[in-house]
Amino acid sequence: MICDFTGKVFAVTGAAQGIGAAIARLLAQSGATVAALDIDAAGLEPLTAEGMTAHPADLGSRAGAQAAIASVLDRHGRLDGLVTAAGGVRGQTGRPLEEITEDDWRVIFAANVDAAMWCAQAAAPALKRQGGRIVTIASGAGLRPSLTGIQAYTSAKHALVGLTRQLALELGPQGVTVNSVAPGFVLSNPTTGRQWEALGPEGQRALLAGIHTRRLGTAEDIAHAAVFLASDQAAWITGQVLSVDGGRA
Repeated sequence: MICDFTGKVFAVTGAAQGIGAAIARLLAQSGATVAALDIDAAGLEPLTAEGMTAHPADLGSRAGAQAAIASVLDRHGRLDGLVTAAGGVRGQTGRPLEEITEDDWRVIFAANVDAAMWCAQAAAPALKRQGGRIVTIASGAGLRPSLTGIQAYTSAKHALVGLTRQLALELGPQGVTVNSVAPGFVLSNPTTGRQWEALGPEGQRALLAGIHTRRLGTAEDIAHAAVFLASDQAAWITGQVLSVDGGRA
């Protein structure tokens, strides 16, 4: 199956590294014009060297997301799809409930839920004109407790799954599909590398033993699933959450 995105414009958030960068590159390789969005302006530079346009922004605020999507439309004149890969744990590690501050909680929601909400809101008018696609990047932590032990992260990813399904209901009549990919443990950036190392040899063996395929995922594994959901071949799939996790025991 070949997914051809020739003539289409996609915005990818969280594109400066890891899963977001892999999705941006695969879309571009499949013919799409890609607008790369991230708070990390320097991290976007390799993508601009590959022909993508860079739109640095703090997407956790409504104003920041609106400005970023507006800059994409000003540059390209249309928008056919949005992939929201921005998120993460913002440097946090698992700690007891009693130690969590309001800022700890809110910064993770801003990155994982607010950014997706405000970008979808800003992109919706253009996507409705094209019969476009929205793909959110959730997590296995959006379906069950998180291996990170971070209360805000698993709560935010559960909320993102709910937002995905709600937007699918609202936007479906206008021809916009909204789906999510829920990755398993993927070594895709420095944070996930530290989480892997923190497990230690015994924890690593236990984690791998709980995966049917007995290997960790890659950013490219997730990108292939996201790009399929963004394609014309997935036109009658919406409101779904696709677990890409190698199988779980």
